[in-house]
Amino acid sequence: MTALRSATAERHAELDTRTPLAAAAPDLRAYRDHLHLLEAWLAPLQPLLARHDDGARHGLPARDYLSLIRADLAHPALAGLPPAPALASAPWPPLDDEAYRWGVAYVMEGSQLGGAVLYKRLAARLAPHPLAYLRGTGAPGPRWQQFLAALRGAVTSERQIGQACAGARQAFDRLIALVDRLNSSSAQPAGRP
Repeated sequence: MTALRSATAERHAELDTRTPLAAAAPDLRAYRDHLHLLEAWLAPLQPLLARHDDGARHGLPARDYLSLIRADLAHPALAGLPPAPALASAPWPPLDDEAYRWGVAYVMEGSQLGGAVLYKRLAARLAPHPLAYLRGTGAPGPRWQQFLAALRGAVTSERQIGQACAGARQAFDRLIALVDRLNSSSAQPAGRP
């Protein structure tokens, strides 16, 4: 855990200040853009991780975060917003290394802890939207503890720790690249591509 935190601390801090929900007073448009950002990031990633199902082999049930995101995007509270910027993530490599996948999953699962904090901050402000993705499917603490136990059981050698750190850094880097694209497309004047 220390190695993963250290390997990703700067990226995590950068991301925390640059996503649409980092604004002083985020609105439904910011939430919609945040969801599009995460959808673009997870769409190619979630199926790759599910194919290997590393968590299930260690007692951690799979979660379909894309379904929560897509349900939130379909909520009527977002219907009147202007179109969202188009975002697409580059395909991921095959993710053949299990420790590397655990590093990627570390970022994905960790985002649920941040989502719970954002939910508490934004639930009243963005009502009547249910913020299902941020709320999650239960308290994130117990799942995070299950995840950490599974991670510690699966990633034990120095080589594996290095691979997990590489996977976590890559997951953050891809998300940051999407934030860059989202922010640059949002900065375009109206009517310009």
